[in-house]
Amino acid sequence: MSLNRVDPTTSIPAFYAGRSILVTGGTGFMGKVLIEKLLWSCPDIQEIFLLMRPKKDMSIDERLKKMLGLPLFDRLRENRPRAFEKLIPVTGDTTEEGLGLPPIERQYLIDRVSIVFHVAASVRFDDSLKNAIFMNTRSTRDVCILAASMKQLVALVHVSSTYSHTDKYCVEEKIYPFEMDWKKAIRIAETVDDHTLRILTPKILDCFPNTYTFTKRLAEGVVADYAGVLPIVVFRPSIVISAILEPLGGWLDNFNGPVGLMIGGGKGVLRVTWLDGHKTADFIPVDVAIKAMITAAWKRGIVTITKDPNIAVYNCSASDRKSISMSEIVEMGLLHTKDIPLEGILWIPNITISTNKFVYYILTMLLHILPALMIDSILKVSGRKPMLLKLQRKVYVANNALHYFLTNEWKFMNAKMHNLLVDTPPADLDSFGFEYASFDIYNYFKTCIVGAKKYLLHENMNRLDDARKHYNRMHLIDRFFKIWLGAMLAWLLVRCGVLGLLFSSYRSTVETFTG
Repeated sequence: MSLNRVDPTTSIPAFYAGRSILVTGGTGFMGKVLIEKLLWSCPDIQEIFLLMRPKKDMSIDERLKKMLGLPLFDRLRENRPRAFEKLIPVTGDTTEEGLGLPPIERQYLIDRVSIVFHVAASVRFDDSLKNAIFMNTRSTRDVCILAASMKQLVALVHVSSTYSHTDKYCVEEKIYPFEMDWKKAIRIAETVDDHTLRILTPKILDCFPNTYTFTKRLAEGVVADYAGVLPIVVFRPSIVISAILEPLGGWLDNFNGPVGLMIGGGKGVLRVTWLDGHKTADFIPVDVAIKAMITAAWKRGIVTITKDPNIAVYNCSASDRKSISMSEIVEMGLLHTKDIPLEGILWIPNITISTNKFVYYILTMLLHILPALMIDSILKVSGRKPMLLKLQRKVYVANNALHYFLTNEWKFMNAKMHNLLVDTPPADLDSFGFEYASFDIYNYFKTCIVGAKKYLLHENMNRLDDARKHYNRMHLIDRFFKIWLGAMLAWLLVRCGVLGLLFSSYRSTVETFTG
C-alpha cells in the first residue's frame, strides 16, 4: 500500500509524504543527522529546503556536495542515491535580518513549505552578545515571521536547549516567563555599539553563565509570543553527543561534551580538569534526539492549531534514566582509551580532577604549560612548528568556559519526551522508537571512542596494533620519568640535608614512643 493512502495520524512516514520541509542549520551536527534520517525513514518526502550561506570560496551547492560526501550519508549514497535530489539549498543567512532571503526564494518557501525545523544556532559560549542575539534570538523571530506566512504550515519545531534555563535547577517541560523582553534585546543589539555592549554584557546576562544560554532563553520568549498563531514545538535537547546506532554507531563531528573530554584525556593532552566529579552529566545520543524531534513534529502536525493552540515542550534529556557522574565519565574514558588507544598520544592518559580553582591553576602550570613549553622548544630546535602551547591554551579556555556546567547539576523533567515513545505508531517503532533506558552505557562509550577515532581524528582502525605499541612505549616512559623524578627529589633532599634531619627526627620519635 502506498504511504499516500495510509492515515498520516497512524504513520509518521505517511505524515511526511508529499510535504516540503525547511531546515535551518542543516550543515550543523544535529542538522545533518536530521536530514539523513528524514531522507532514509520518510522516503516519500517531496523536498527539503536547506537555508545555507556561501562560505569562504564555496557556493551553497559546493557546500552541500561536500557535506553529502561524509560517511554519515553512506547508506543513502549506496542504497538510494536519488534521494539527494530532494535536497534544495536556498541562499540565506540566519545572522542577517530577514534571514538574508531574497524575495523570490522567500515566496517560494511560503508557497510550498508545511514543516519547519529551526535548528540553526551559535553554540559558542564566548560569542559576543550582539552576534549571539542575531544568530539565536533575532533569527528565531524571523523564522516565526516567515512561518506565519506559510498557509500550509502544520508544524514549526524550534530547537532550544535544556540549558537555556540554567537559573532553575529543576526544569519542567513548559514555557517559562522571562523578565528580559526579547524585542528590547534585539533593539539593543541592533543599535548599541560593540564597545558599549561588551561593557554592558555582564549586567545584561545577570545570572546566565554565557551569551549562548541567555539568547536561547530569549528565543523561547519569541516563540511563546506566537502561541496560538503557529503550531509550535519547543524541543530542548541536553548535551547532544555520538549516535548509538543510526546512521553510524559513534558518529560525531565535534569535540563538545564528554566525548571531547575522553579524547583530550586519551591523547594525553588533558592532564588536569576543573570539575566536580560527583555531579551528574546529562547527555543524549544524537540519533535519539533526532528520532524524538521528528516524532514531535508529527504529533504536533496531526492536530490543528484551532483544536490545540498550545506550544508543545519536550526536554530531550537523559535525566535519571541514564545518569552518570563526571568522575565515572573520566574513568570510563581512560579505561576505553587503554583498550582502544588513540594514535600519537603525547603522554600516558591520566586526568587529575580538581574542584578548587587555585589548585587547578597550579596543576595546569605543572602538567600542561611547563610540558608544553618543553616539547615546543624541542620541536622548534628540530625545525618543526611548535603547537602544544597553543593547543593547551585552547584546552584551558574551553575548561574555563565549561566549568559552570561541570560544577553544577540540573534535573530536567522529561515525561513528555518519553511519552513520545508511547504515542509512536507501532508500525514505526523500528524506525522511530528511541527507548534508551536499556542500552549498555559502558559499550556505548566504547562506541563513542571508536567513532571519535574514525570520524573526528580520522584514524584507521587497522593501525590499532601500532597505537597499542606506542601506548605501551609511553607507559614505560611515564614509569621511567616518575622513577627519575623520585630519584632527583631524593637527591635534592639529601644534598639539602633534609632526609638526614627527617631520619633523626623519626628515630627520636620512635625512641621516645618505645621508652
